Amino acid sequence: MALQVYNYLTRQKEVFKPLERGRVHMYVCGPTVYDHAHIGHAKLYVAMDVIVRYLRFLGYKVRYVQNITDVGHLLDTGEDRILKGARRERVEPMELVEIYTRSYFEDMDALGVIRPNISPRASAHIPEQVEWIKTLIEKGYAYEVDGNVYFSVEKFPEYGKLSGRKLEELEPGARVEVREEKRHPADFALWKRAEPEHILRWPSPWGQGYPGWHIECSVMAVKYLGETFDIHGGGIDNLFPHNECEIAQAEAVTGKPFARYWILAGSLTVNGVKMSKSLGNYLTIKDALKLYRPEVLRAFILSAHYRGPLDYSREAIQAAEQGIRRLHNTVRAVRARMKESPMPEGTADLSYMADLDPYREAFLEAMNDDFNTPKALATLHELARAVNKMLDSGHPINHGTLAAIDQMFSELGGQILGIIPDQLEPPEMRSELVDGLMQIILDLRQEYRAAKEWARADAIRQRLLELGIIVEDRQEGPTWRVER
Repeated sequence: MALQVYNYLTRQKEVFKPLERGRVHMYVCGPTVYDHAHIGHAKLYVAMDVIVRYLRFLGYKVRYVQNITDVGHLLDTGEDRILKGARRERVEPMELVEIYTRSYFEDMDALGVIRPNISPRASAHIPEQVEWIKTLIEKGYAYEVDGNVYFSVEKFPEYGKLSGRKLEELEPGARVEVREEKRHPADFALWKRAEPEHILRWPSPWGQGYPGWHIECSVMAVKYLGETFDIHGGGIDNLFPHNECEIAQAEAVTGKPFARYWILAGSLTVNGVKMSKSLGNYLTIKDALKLYRPEVLRAFILSAHYRGPLDYSREAIQAAEQGIRRLHNTVRAVRARMKESPMPEGTADLSYMADLDPYREAFLEAMNDDFNTPKALATLHELARAVNKMLDSGHPINHGTLAAIDQMFSELGGQILGIIPDQLEPPEMRSELVDGLMQIILDLRQEYRAAKEWARADAIRQRLLELGIIVEDRQEGPTWRVER
């Protein structure tokens, strides 16, 4: 099955065919760096990371560009997010940008998100943005009013082709700043006049000012990927107006199609409401990593299809944690058995096991179906169950078979999904304290059983199972072990 992706531009799945054979050019809207990233950002960028990983696994040479927005991203009040953050922390705007750009990359590195090939900053591309705006004015797509420059959406007949919104249906104030000087309420800012108190400002033919938010992505995408490129990724919440405006201004300048495939990820929600700083219902990535391992957060994110929403809950992450524990324990067991059964000297090692083929094929089929990570994860767990059954069978297993299994886990779970590291941390050791506490719990359970209080005894066993501890009742007495 060839790779198929859902293209928001056509609202259907399409066979993926890059412009240039063997190469993929991909742009993703990056963060606005005015505060620490939260796990809503993690959902987006882990999803994009897996897409890039899989394209590279298929043999494509991917040039991945993800911008850093450090100017021009305005709140609904018209206030620049960077300036608001700088006032909040009483630092210079570019000092704030540096602090949170570093913080963002620290978070992505900790999550195992591979860095983009190019991470251009909006503020470093002001001259190019000014030239684009001049071109748009010359071509009649833009107009200047008292130092502000706006894109005239009525001049671009295809405005709305990504979002499906018709121009006559756009209400004033629908995520577009309303100003009387605009010719149409949906016209969007390409350049803003800087008031005397506005710190972020650059010279332009229209006076001191700063660029609008949308122009930066069009300019940087075209500069580093070409006038027409393969994939534009990002969050579904930016489909309108941001992505729509990107298309309009880029195609008005170049006269060519902008991005061919639009791959957009759903939002992370809390009780059905999008996670965001403005609502205060967010958990920073740094705080999340204090609670959970990076592989657990990745598995939680990948447990839902990238296009759909993902609702955050402690129970959902704990389920992902249990799943990761099982996978890692299986891989540890395989690697330990490999050390116990070294390859005989002078014997060629086996690197292929026919029984593994169905699992590999099912995994790749899931990923080729618009990067269906929930199905891919389920396949890994099915493989783990089969491997555990084989390991527990008591039959001798040759080194080549074990090596093939380890390679499959490393390739599918590690290289593609990023949830199985090359070096797994050793499992937590059973200390005297833990053994002592467990013995107290088992003794209490035995007292309930002796008193025929079966519900209480079963409740203890179930609570332990939820923690990944299996209690087995044997003739010589109860024993316990960590679930594999």
